[in-house]
This record gives sequence, structure tokens and C-alpha cells, in this order.
Amino acid sequence: MKHFDEIVKHSKPLKLLFVEDNQDAREMTAMILEDFFDSITIAVDGVDALEKFKKSTFDIVISDVNMPNMNGLELFKKIREIDQSVSLIFLSAHNEENYFIESIHIGVDSYLLKPIDLEQLSNTLYRVVQKHRFSLESKKNLLLLQEYQEAVNESSIVSKTDKKGIITFVNDAFCKISGYRREELIGKNHNIIRHPDNPKSMFEDMWNTIKNKKSIWKGIVKNRAKNGKSYYTDSLIMPILDLNGDIVEYISIRNDITDIMSPAKQLTDAIKNSNDLILIYIKIEKFDILEEFYSNDTLEMIQEKTKNYLQAKFSCCNIDKVYQLGNGEYGLLLHKNGFTDKNKLLQKVKVIQEQIKEDKIDLIDFEYDISVLISIVYDGSRILESAKLGIKQLLRTGDYFIVANNLAKIKYDDAKKNMEIVSMIKKAISNSRIVSYFQPIIDNKTMKIAKYESLVRLIDENDKVLSPYFFLETSKKTNYYTKITNIVLEYSFDVLKHCRADISINLSAIDIEQKETREKILQLLENNKNYTSRIVFELLEDEDVREFEIIKEFIKNVKTYGVKIAIDDFGAGYSNFERLLDYQPDILKIDGSLIKNIETSAYSISVVKSIVTFAKEQNIKTIAEFIENESIYNIVKELGVDYSQGYYFGKPEPLMNIIS
Repeated sequence: MKHFDEIVKHSKPLKLLFVEDNQDAREMTAMILEDFFDSITIAVDGVDALEKFKKSTFDIVISDVNMPNMNGLELFKKIREIDQSVSLIFLSAHNEENYFIESIHIGVDSYLLKPIDLEQLSNTLYRVVQKHRFSLESKKNLLLLQEYQEAVNESSIVSKTDKKGIITFVNDAFCKISGYRREELIGKNHNIIRHPDNPKSMFEDMWNTIKNKKSIWKGIVKNRAKNGKSYYTDSLIMPILDLNGDIVEYISIRNDITDIMSPAKQLTDAIKNSNDLILIYIKIEKFDILEEFYSNDTLEMIQEKTKNYLQAKFSCCNIDKVYQLGNGEYGLLLHKNGFTDKNKLLQKVKVIQEQIKEDKIDLIDFEYDISVLISIVYDGSRILESAKLGIKQLLRTGDYFIVANNLAKIKYDDAKKNMEIVSMIKKAISNSRIVSYFQPIIDNKTMKIAKYESLVRLIDENDKVLSPYFFLETSKKTNYYTKITNIVLEYSFDVLKHCRADISINLSAIDIEQKETREKILQLLENNKNYTSRIVFELLEDEDVREFEIIKEFIKNVKTYGVKIAIDDFGAGYSNFERLLDYQPDILKIDGSLIKNIETSAYSISVVKSIVTFAKEQNIKTIAEFIENESIYNIVKELGVDYSQGYYFGKPEPLMNIIS
């Protein structure tokens, strides 16, 4: 008996309708069939069988051919009208050839001859059961495929193309994310959504994989919607093959991963793809302090809550989304055409900013008071760079709001100018065109030159003499600043040998904090011990002093050589008397802004008078800069200032002019 156990395993779950009009044959055959089926329904003729078939479902029908009221052929015809999938087996006592052709048309699966032979029955049932098993598996697979297709269709962006890449199908998700209607997409090439930022090599690899290798290609693709906005998809493209292995079409399944892409990249892309945007760049005030107090998880929560808060707060401005950029920073984009009056927009943003100061953000365990810095750009190019520069400027100035139009261009122009200045400095150093000019300082009692101030100058390629204003600040951002300082020091010490007056040399905190410069100065002092008592170091007041102890130690060391210390620009800027105690200067050089207005300013006279009084009490000499005329000179002399310096007495001149 063929595969009895396997037949029974698969036949037992099937439902059988057995039709036989002869009672003895019916009972005998039913006993045999019970070994194969758990569910058997018995009918006594065709009419009875049809009624029972209509009331229930069956997998197999075994029926006698010759029966009263309705024979087997008529029964099977009517059953086929109701169900095309049920298996039909004729049971006949004769080899009735006249039924064969008609039964083939009906779709009868097999014949069994009476009396039933067990071997014949098992072979017949084996074929029928196998058919049912394969049919059931096919149905399951088809159902699974349909469910998978529905799941993919609901959750993914799906499209199909022909062999040439022409779109033949798109699902609703494809239309929604791309912004195109289905009729706008069908018949078009996928280039319709392709973003130009994608490298050509990516598509070459994709086509080589799916067309030549007939394999699945996976990758992240940047796309462009109908409205110009960018979106990113994690894409899978697969060739569909026929039985011969030839490509029939391509199917693409994509998932939108825009939200998990870097928000900074999203913002950059959004700006790059439109010239009609206003950018509001926001930073949580003193976010660096928050980083010291809170854990990373809490900071993330604060930033996420702030993002949602800003989204709601700026909803009146019709923003698309808030880009959370990290470090407490956010970007908001608006379309220019929605704000023809920029002043009204600025006013609205300022009102929102003030409202933010009054609000609190509810966190899990506490409320967070928030205030923000806002940099807005509505005009010019490179708006993201300009907005960031605006935030940096707010952090420097302590302000809260800035219109940062074209700051990037200004920065670029400055950088370009600085590069030109650096190039000029480099050439000047190489060609020994960094020199010192010397300006006389007059003793107000004797009206004679008591000192010269050494002032750096750069002679450009056109022999034009440039003051430090044009190059010195730029040089501080390079390695050339120290070289310039060394050149001035050497010039200044050299002139000591050619004149009897004191030489005053400017030094900044940057100079003194540089070990190389300190060593250079000490070496020059050691090599010129006979002249060091005529050296004055003018210390430029500087808020960026980092190493007070180094500066105090430097002053102590140089004073052992008889060097005098002057405080430059005293009386304005960062002046404070506490620093005088640290530096113990020999000279105070009164700030020029007080002197040049002294003819008309009672305040200037009062401040200068106070400085002179203090200096005399401390046995400190005073110098007044910016003596431009006789009137100013007479005033400072009357106030008791010891020395005067300015164009009234002489401009800075080259070394040869002062020793001739």
C-alpha cells in the first residue's frame, strides 16, 4: 500500500462527502473510508448529496455514477458550479467509457472501481490528498504574500518600473512623500524625484547590481519632492525574473528615514534647495552652564521639550518644523512670501522672545526657566553661516537679538582681507620692511626730548608706511606677531647706542606670556647692561591677561636691570588701581581719549587731575598723549603732567632722523 501513513496524516483533517444509493455497498465502503477520514458525511443519492453539499463545505466528494433521481455526472456538474476546488472521485461498478469524456470536461479527479480495492483506493487518495496539500500550501503562501504585500504597502514607499526604469506603479505612500499625483508619476522616469546631490557612482553601482548581477541593491537615497524639499529613504531595489531568469520589471521598497537623518544636514539641504527662506536661529541662553549641572539624559530631555515648545510658540509664523541641532541650538525656516513686511516679522519674533522669558518648561521633576538668543536672517546669501555668526556675536556682546543679514559675506570679506594682510606681513618680514619709528616725548619742565617711543611700522611694496592699525591685530592671529615683536625689540635696543634719551617699548600681555619673547627680552637686557636704565616697557592694558603671576614675575626680573615700567592708556578701558599695586609702575601714560577732549570736557580735566594727584602721591611720573596743539599742552602742563607726547612736538620718524 502506497505511503499509507503519509496519506492518513494528510487525509484525516479533510471533510468527505460519500454518495452511494446501495445500502450494503454504502455501509461496506464507509467502513473502509473511516480508516482515512475523520469527517465523513453520507448521502443516499444525488439529490440528497447536493442538498448536503450546499449546507456545508467539503474537500472531497466520492460518488457512485448510476443513481436514481440524479446521477453522479449531474451531481458533479452542479457541484462544480458551486465550488471549483473540491476534489471529485467517481465510484463505478463498470468501466463506463461513455462517461469518461464528459467527466473530463467536468474536472473529475479520479475513478474508483467497485468493489473497492484498498491498494487502488490508497493510490487514488494519495494523488488527491497531495493535490489538497499543495493547494492548501499555495493558499497559505498566497495569503501570506498578500498580507506581506498589504503590510509593505501600508508601511513602505513602493514603486515598480519596467526594464527601462519607467514607472508603472506607485502606492499612496509614494505619492504622499513625493507630493506628486499618481497620474503625474506613471510613465515617467524615476529621475522625476532624483536629487542632484546623489553621486553618479551610486546609480552606476545600483544599475550594475540589479541589471547585470540581477541582485538586490540596498542604499540610502536622497530624493526631492515636487515642492523642492529633500527627503531621505532607505531603499531596496529588486529585479523580478521570469522562469527563464530574464528580468521582467523592478520593484523598489523604501522607508522614509528623513527624521533620523542629522537635523543639521536636513536644515542645510532645506536651505540649499530654496532661495526664498527666512532663517530664525535660536540658542538656549547659558546652555554651557546647564551642561555642568545636568546629566546627558536630562539635557536631551530639556532640548526635546524646548523643541516642542518652540514648535508651538512659533506656530503663528507658519514654520514647517523646528530643527534640533544640538548644543541647545535650533533652526526654524519661514517662506519670505509670507512676510512682505520684515519689520512686522522682526517685531513679532521679539514679542515671542519676550514671552519665552516669562514662560517655564515643565520637565519630569522640575520646571525650567528658559530664555533664548535669536539670530534672524532674511536677506543675503549663506544664511545659515550668517545666523551662526550672529549667535557668536550675541555671546560676545551679551545681547539677545540680532539681524544677521550678510554676516557670512562680511566675515568672508574680512578673512580675504586678513589673508592679504598676512601675505603683506610675510613679505615685509622677509624683505626687512618691518621697522620701528620713534616719536619724541617732551619733559614739560625743560621742554626738551626726554624719551622716544618705539612704534612699529610696515613698509609695503609701494613704499607706503603703514601704522600698526593696518596689520598688527591681524598678525596676532598668526605666528608672525612674535617675529614682529622681536624685530621691534632689536630696533629699540639698537637705537640706545645712538641717542641719549630713554627708549619706550610697547609690550602686551600676549608678548609677556610668550616664553620665547620673555627670553628674547632678558637676553637683550643681558647684552646691553650699559643701556638698560634707559629702557621703559609700556604695558598695554589688556582684558585678556591670563597669567598675572607670569607678568608680575617678568616685571620683577626686568626691574633688576634698572628698566622702568609704564602703564599705557591709563584712565580708560580696563584701568584699575588694584593692578597698579601688582605692577608697581614708574610711569602712568594717560589715555589719549581723555587728553584730546580736554579743551572742552570738564570730565576729562577732572579725571586727569585725579590721576596726576594720585601719581604724585605715589611718586609715579605721568605722560599725556595726543598733544595736538599748544592749548592742550598748556592745560596738561598746568594740571601737573610730567611729560607730553603728540604731533604738536613731533611725528614718529625713522631711526636716522632722530640721531642726525
